[in-house]
Amino acid sequence: MLFKSRSAAVYGIDAHPIDVEVDFSGVMSMKDATFSTVGLPDAAVRESRDRVRAAIKNSGFDLPPTRITINLAPADLKKEGSGFDLPIAIGILGAYGSLQMKELSDFLLVGELGLEGNLRAVPGVLPMAVMARELGIRNVILPEANAREAAVVDGVDVYPVRTLAEVRELLNSFAFGGQHAKPLKIQPAEVLDELQHFPLDFKDVRGQHTAKRAMEVAAAGGHNLLMIGPPGSGKTMLAKRLPSILAPLTFNEALETTKIHSVAGVLEPSEGLVAHRPFRSPHHTISDAGLIGGGMVPRPGEVSLAHNGLLFLDELPEFPRNVLEVLRQPLEDGTVTISRAAMSLSFPARFMLLAAMNPCPCGFFNDKSRECTCTPPMIQRYVSKVSGPLLDRIDIHIEVPAVQYKELRQGSEGETSAQIRDRVLAARERQAARFGKLGDQQTTKRHRPVYSNAQMSSQQIRVFCELSSDAERLLERAMQQQGLSARAHDRILKTARTIADLEGAQDIAVKHIAEAIQYRTLDRSHWA
Repeated sequence: MLFKSRSAAVYGIDAHPIDVEVDFSGVMSMKDATFSTVGLPDAAVRESRDRVRAAIKNSGFDLPPTRITINLAPADLKKEGSGFDLPIAIGILGAYGSLQMKELSDFLLVGELGLEGNLRAVPGVLPMAVMARELGIRNVILPEANAREAAVVDGVDVYPVRTLAEVRELLNSFAFGGQHAKPLKIQPAEVLDELQHFPLDFKDVRGQHTAKRAMEVAAAGGHNLLMIGPPGSGKTMLAKRLPSILAPLTFNEALETTKIHSVAGVLEPSEGLVAHRPFRSPHHTISDAGLIGGGMVPRPGEVSLAHNGLLFLDELPEFPRNVLEVLRQPLEDGTVTISRAAMSLSFPARFMLLAAMNPCPCGFFNDKSRECTCTPPMIQRYVSKVSGPLLDRIDIHIEVPAVQYKELRQGSEGETSAQIRDRVLAARERQAARFGKLGDQQTTKRHRPVYSNAQMSSQQIRVFCELSSDAERLLERAMQQQGLSARAHDRILKTARTIADLEGAQDIAVKHIAEAIQYRTLDRSHWA
């Protein structure tokens, strides 16, 4: 008897359909009974035979001793993970006649089985739901813990279940034309709105007006930012509050970000959708594979988990140099391609880089209140851990000096995150109106859509960053005196465009260029 069910496997951040074919031959003695799985299964899939057999028995179903063969098609794709437990168990029940339905082509099944027959969550459910919609598979049956994640996809009916017996009852109810459960429905817009709260606020930061201004510019244009200053000056405090002034995720951005987090298995089951821009802060002992991604079947790393959000690298020189150097391509291209013997996969990695560091090993170089004990060679070795090419890809460099006592004890609060965020959103709306005109052209040329000034290409910079003769002379003088590169030239123009947008100015003025140049001087004073 042959019975088929449908499931899916995730490669990268996209799911591929998998047909689970179950065949059994006549009843035999217990010692001759076999249970084999073919179709390039990994260890977790091969071990499913023990979980499935126990789950079927403990759910109240009889499983006579027979020779059972499970084929996961197509057979040339490697299958990994425990998500095939449920479709295998349903296929076995269907082959033995415990299901009234003989055709499950309109059902996608995924889930891990416990020995009692209960269902556990699995990673990568959101890409599977998107794939089901694209293939016209109407119904998705999965563990209750994954239900909110899949229910944000419009066009499919998601049925959350707790046990194997509940799945069998649900399928039999469909066979008889009835329905015991209603599909779970979630409005993504409501989820995004109700989760928009931030525990940290910029009003708690005393002083540091220059740093706050630089963070406002970075948030408005999506620019990379480096803070350098002595310990205790507030670098980490400022970094943790930057998400509170970022523009909210659009639904398409939230869906793409959630797919990555779902595949990586870091999505909170109660949320279902990533509502905030990610804030990833890996420790400086991370490896290059942990930062970029890796594995025999490649998995996303921290740069992909920070997609559409922030990647914060605290104590930047403490990271191994080879780890920092792998950031060059994602910062430039917005994607990461990981090639292994088994396959080559690409992950999106369009993020804002936020970094902080001390100016020297002791941390008090150029500090007015403490004396630096480091020698010039020590300082040079310390700061040279951050290479010039990586520094060149950071748009804004600012000094964060120690806060003075009077500023620390002042009674009045500073600007709130809500006030700063209003200006950021106004600047983002101007950028959206500007880049919205390029929509048809980008789709035709298959270019990635541009959402912020930091994402502009060289061609778009020439169109949207025209300068007056005075601004042109100022930029030329800065390029010659400071020895800035062509990449730095483009990043100065992008930053100046953002500063003009914050003021609501149509054209880039001299003062906008001057402020943008000011944000590039730090690398020359410390990395001479």
